[in-house]
Amino acid sequence: MKIEFNLDEIEAVAKQVLDVNPEKVILFNGEMGAGKTTFIKALCEQLGVKNPTSSPTFSLVNEYQIADNELVYHFDVYRLKNQNEALDMGIDDYLYSGNWCFIEWSEKIPDLIPEKHSVVTISVLNNGKRLLELK
Repeated sequence: MKIEFNLDEIEAVAKQVLDVNPEKVILFNGEMGAGKTTFIKALCEQLGVKNPTSSPTFSLVNEYQIADNELVYHFDVYRLKNQNEALDMGIDDYLYSGNWCFIEWSEKIPDLIPEKHSVVTISVLNNGKRLLELK
């Protein structure tokens, strides 16, 4: 699935992505500033997160509650030095919890990613629009 969009259309694009039933573990790729965190915020809103969302750059993971006591985990593993740091924080418990897991900079933890996952790649186009690819 490929979608070209303006940032003011991000909520509708987030709904489209959720409507195709991606895996609950989603890896987000794209250069710094492409809009990964902004898109994850839109996904969280579509899932029913009521609390403010923010980048977990310093905490590594943010947890949000949605309906029926389900949780959404948002990871930013950019600052990790190696995969052992992720294991030390218990990332495998999160990834195999059955809850939504949105992971930025997943290339830092390639051996820890569950076999069943989806990938969202966001690119900035020359015209300022974004191109989202879901695999």
